[in-house]
Amino acid sequence: MLFGFNQLSAQILVNAPEAADNPNLSGNDAWTAICAGVGGFNQYYVNISWAGTANSGNEFILELSDKDGDFTNPVELTRVGDQNSNTSKEFDAEFAIPTDTRGDGFKMRVRSTDPAYTSSASTAYAMYYMDVTNNINISDDGSGVPPGMVCSTGPITLQVDNVANPDTYQYIWYMSGSPITGETGHTLTVSTSGMYYAIIDYGNACSGSANTDSNIVDVTIGSGGEGIFINPPSKNILCAGETETLSINTTDPSWNYIWFKDGVQIAGATSSTYTVDANNADFAGDYQIEISSSSICNERSAAITFSNADDFTVTRENEENLVLLPTQTKNLSVTTSAISPTYKWYRNGTEITGETNATLSTNQEGTYYVEVTQGGGTCPGTIKNSETTTIIVPDSFEIITDYASSYIACESTDMVLQIQTINAILSDATTIDVTADILSDFNFQWKLNGSNIAGATSNSISLTDTTENGDYSVDGSISTYTATSNTLPVQLLTSEILTIESTSAVYCSSSDTVTLSTTTDLTSESFEWQKDGVTVNTTDSSFDINDTGIYRLVLERNGCSLNSNEITISSLDESLISLDPEGDVVLPEGTSRTITASGGTAYRWYDAANNELSSLSSVTVTEEGTYTLIANIDNCEIIRQINVTLLDTFKIPNVISPNGDGINDQWVIPNSYSNKSDVNVIIYNEKGEELLNEYDYKNSWPSSSQAFPKQNMVFYYKIRNAQGILKQGTITVIR
Repeated sequence: MLFGFNQLSAQILVNAPEAADNPNLSGNDAWTAICAGVGGFNQYYVNISWAGTANSGNEFILELSDKDGDFTNPVELTRVGDQNSNTSKEFDAEFAIPTDTRGDGFKMRVRSTDPAYTSSASTAYAMYYMDVTNNINISDDGSGVPPGMVCSTGPITLQVDNVANPDTYQYIWYMSGSPITGETGHTLTVSTSGMYYAIIDYGNACSGSANTDSNIVDVTIGSGGEGIFINPPSKNILCAGETETLSINTTDPSWNYIWFKDGVQIAGATSSTYTVDANNADFAGDYQIEISSSSICNERSAAITFSNADDFTVTRENEENLVLLPTQTKNLSVTTSAISPTYKWYRNGTEITGETNATLSTNQEGTYYVEVTQGGGTCPGTIKNSETTTIIVPDSFEIITDYASSYIACESTDMVLQIQTINAILSDATTIDVTADILSDFNFQWKLNGSNIAGATSNSISLTDTTENGDYSVDGSISTYTATSNTLPVQLLTSEILTIESTSAVYCSSSDTVTLSTTTDLTSESFEWQKDGVTVNTTDSSFDINDTGIYRLVLERNGCSLNSNEITISSLDESLISLDPEGDVVLPEGTSRTITASGGTAYRWYDAANNELSSLSSVTVTEEGTYTLIANIDNCEIIRQINVTLLDTFKIPNVISPNGDGINDQWVIPNSYSNKSDVNVIIYNEKGEELLNEYDYKNSWPSSSQAFPKQNMVFYYKIRNAQGILKQGTITVIR
């Protein structure tokens, strides 16, 4: 009954905190949102209540979530430790929010420490610490000076420039009185004319009381209204040596002028005219003029585009190198962007009479190119040559074969051989890869060990059986040419699976024997048993071993080694058998306890009279005594003994009398604490010095040799385990 009472009195139920009235302010309404920081104010109250009993050392801790209501990393707002005896079981606690608190979804909760309990979360509240409560400034240059009006021919960026660390805040931007959706940063890219301003976003609850409204900036984007343009030039396609002067349609003495090419300002071009000179190699592009004045917004004209009439292309359409075989014809061609082009073809530097088209058909070797001349009325006479094409007639061909994928002799079980490269060999021994051009025109014949393979006339051959092992080559022919490839050796491993098994995976002792065997018939086979990669037996189809190691069987197959699976034979490790609970068992009188073993292949349980209790992995005991487990791991036996004792119901003594009469001479504690390898017993003297510190305490303190010079000496003890202190108190020694 006492145990049940203690359990009940140690329970507590803490309610979610609720907003409470500030007694230091007039009125009696609880807050609904927190808008702190104005005038330095940051004092708020919540009501904390609970049911049950709080222990004397308990503290109530008020915690704050992040802005999304997440308590993964809560912030402690306050803790209270003097309300545990409060009979009303509720009180108001004062707190202040951190200065970086800004959001609409903050929640609070209360955590007690003794006993430990965490309340549910409160409803979500808007909470803002408003450390900026003055007008902010926005500008386009970060100067801190309100610009009033900004004119630009293209987009500009407005920015908040008088707030420290402006990117730590969120903002509401307005254009002509309407909020701009999705823009919350401290900068705003503006591409539309309008009246712009911003405020710091302290949420719907607090923004109105912060007074952070910025100045208004009048932005004009695009034309300033003067309607300028560049007068159309007489022509905008120029030949080398030509020039063209550009001018603006209207001028004003108060205007400033800047000319641009491809959007980049032209250095020194600040008059109302600009001359485009085709003698400059990079003259082609888009030209614009921009005007500016203190009385107008900047205005930039539309672009006038100039192009280079001489800048045409000639593109070779055929391969750079072509191999010409007897009776073949090769077609060469080019494309060009020249105006009204004419063509002249050349072979080995000499013009080919009559060949004046963009294409050429030929059956002669040599080096070819075409000369393209631009005609028409624009820059006529400009000449450009195409890239050259080399047509070769080879002296011979070279065929190179290779494995189509990674190949390892006596490991690969199948393989594809293929024509990798066909090289044309010229008279000077130069080689040119012509595989893509003529692979499909060749005739092939694969050979095994020098003999033709019937039907193997493709540019690849697939091998899948050990009977196909040998040296492979291929003969190729085209027109009057023949060639023989390199040789590829192939030694495939059989796809046969060799399996071994053992009578046990555990080697118990020197008198034990483990047998390895296979279902494969080893008669007339060349084989060897290996241990750790070293041959240990070459004669026995069933192999008895008497040592630990990694074993396998190796067969000779067509000159290759066929390996079986590997079996690891380990020495007996008694720790493989584990018990739950581990160690001796303390059994409350009138109850039962189940002991479960694992790690074995068979189990037998016996009592002290050698009566077998169970052949399962577990046994249930109801009486104290010594119990024996015989566990098998395959053919190995492991014996474990378990002592079962009834639970001592006496309390830990606080007085002993070590006078040698055999009564109360030692400090004897209940067996729920003594003889336990996971329980630590520590005894201190009155000075706090350790006299004993040991696990598995054997009820042996004090020893017979220990002297006690004073009457009624007091000692202190702690009994603990990995989770904490189980018991602590005093021991009085009476002489």
